[in-house]
Amino acid sequence: MPKISNDWLNVIGEEFEKPYYLQLRKFLINEYKTKRIYPAADDIFNAFHFTPLNNVKVLLIGQDPYHNENQAIGTSFAVPVSQKEIPPSLVNIYQELHDDLGCTIPTHGYLKKWADQGVLLLNTVLTVRAHQANSHQGQGWEQFTDAVIRAVNEQERPIVYFLWGRPAQSKKRMLTNPKHLILEAPHPSPLSAYRGFFGCKHFSKANEFLTANGIEPIDWQIEEL
Repeated sequence: MPKISNDWLNVIGEEFEKPYYLQLRKFLINEYKTKRIYPAADDIFNAFHFTPLNNVKVLLIGQDPYHNENQAIGTSFAVPVSQKEIPPSLVNIYQELHDDLGCTIPTHGYLKKWADQGVLLLNTVLTVRAHQANSHQGQGWEQFTDAVIRAVNEQERPIVYFLWGRPAQSKKRMLTNPKHLILEAPHPSPLSAYRGFFGCKHFSKANEFLTANGIEPIDWQIEEL
């Protein structure tokens, strides 16, 4: 479980020494020894490795990792290139991107291009047991990722938040920086996408906000690999 080594360490490094995190680490060591856990231990912090704090332009908050085989890679909503079946929520995200910005829909779900441009793909819980959604909730990850969200909130530059669904929207109380833009919509899952996720135009709204503030917008098109 490699620790974060870039500029995130300056703002959340203390979390790794706090009692709750030491307890979480002990729990995870046992879980990885005795059960099948996703993502692989080396991938837990990929969202931070891919997107240093200083690069964050958009924070996209997910819930917990995909719990089926060969899906979770440590970034919210994304799956590895080798995964030929795109998860339903990501299918709907791609559809909204197509409708909003005219992006062509790719045949894979690897979103590192977004992360490299400053989209922090953060789940609020970073691990999960195989085939048991939400199985690592309440073990300490929420306290850790709340510290991450607070660190982003404290950045004195324009940042966009995508809060999709109630769990993500529960973090809104932490977002107090008037320089930032908060965009809310239902979750893109098939159960709720038709209640307002489709048509939310968050991708174009984010880019309009970034451009208006002199910041390079995100190229949301995911190319074929």
